[in-house]
Amino acid sequence: MNSPVDWPEPIVRVQSLSESEVPVIPDRYIKPPLERPTINSTTTTTTADAPRDDVNIPIIDLQGLYGDDDNLRTTILGQISEACREWGFFQILNHGVCPQLMDRAREVWREFFHLPLEMKQPYANSPKTYEGYGSRLGVEKGAILDWSDYYFLHYLPLSLKDYNKWPALPADCREVLDEYGKELVNLCGRLMKLLSLNLGLEEDILQNAFGGQNIGACLRVNFYPKCPQPDLTLGLSSHSDPGGMTLLLPDDQVPGLQVRRENNWITVKPARHAFIVNIGDQIQVLSNAIYKSVEHRVIVNSGQERVSLAFFYNPKSDIPIEPAKELVAHDRPALYPPMTFDEYRLFIRLRGPRGKSQVESLRSQNTYEFCSCK
Repeated sequence: MNSPVDWPEPIVRVQSLSESEVPVIPDRYIKPPLERPTINSTTTTTTADAPRDDVNIPIIDLQGLYGDDDNLRTTILGQISEACREWGFFQILNHGVCPQLMDRAREVWREFFHLPLEMKQPYANSPKTYEGYGSRLGVEKGAILDWSDYYFLHYLPLSLKDYNKWPALPADCREVLDEYGKELVNLCGRLMKLLSLNLGLEEDILQNAFGGQNIGACLRVNFYPKCPQPDLTLGLSSHSDPGGMTLLLPDDQVPGLQVRRENNWITVKPARHAFIVNIGDQIQVLSNAIYKSVEHRVIVNSGQERVSLAFFYNPKSDIPIEPAKELVAHDRPALYPPMTFDEYRLFIRLRGPRGKSQVESLRSQNTYEFCSCK
């Protein structure tokens, strides 16, 4: 199955809709009742789920990881392990990326999205690769859309990195993005070692399963314009990330990311100059479901726009990903069949965000096959 070369319908920029000050949102953006957020003065949740405004995802300070205090290092590793197993999400502080670079990376994209439409339109993307300036995920005709625009680009492998597909404006955009990408690739590599050690594996096992240094890395910049009816739509529908690991640089002035925790939607409260780390489906598969990729979504509001940068650290696209052999035993069989990332990500590219339906369907299929063979 291949991605189509064009969108099924003309693309409408959500930012243009917002700036036209329409009093009601078009029907194409109105979610089914059970998927709509309920807006009140303290929190946002679905009508079927209980609100939790008193909870945040774990915040972990990495400063002591590489010092001489072994007890502190053990404590930090334990915090990361618990977050990966219980939450699938956590924030990290003192991670080694320059705060000024983080701020400029976010602002350069805010400046891009505020350029005139005719200056952004030459970067319009297609569903073939998604690279460039976009306004929808999935190619289903008549699908309900999300209230957001975005920009998607590749860092790795170098064969896919094309500066001509990166915005030329603002003037320092390409330079800032290049430096930002290098820093995040290095940070993800350090985190992969910690995740591997916490599984009781050699530190390079997960990285080698991804392809060693031959990995994929890409960036999706999300722009969530102001919305006149935020209770009817979402900035990004519920999903788990199909890749390996995501580092999110949030808009630390405007909350919007929500993480599913049992029957609740937790609105993440971003810490300043923290990255939000979340486990993707590929690491859930490699860990044989010891680590969890978790559903999340984005709400919008009527008063403020939001900008966030999601950096995806992924396996080499043609390597079959399956549970690490060290984590498979007779009493804990492999829960997932082998599948390349190229095959896996076609699901979200064709159908758009659909909760955790893909990774769970693979698990159900493989569990059934195991039970049938006993």
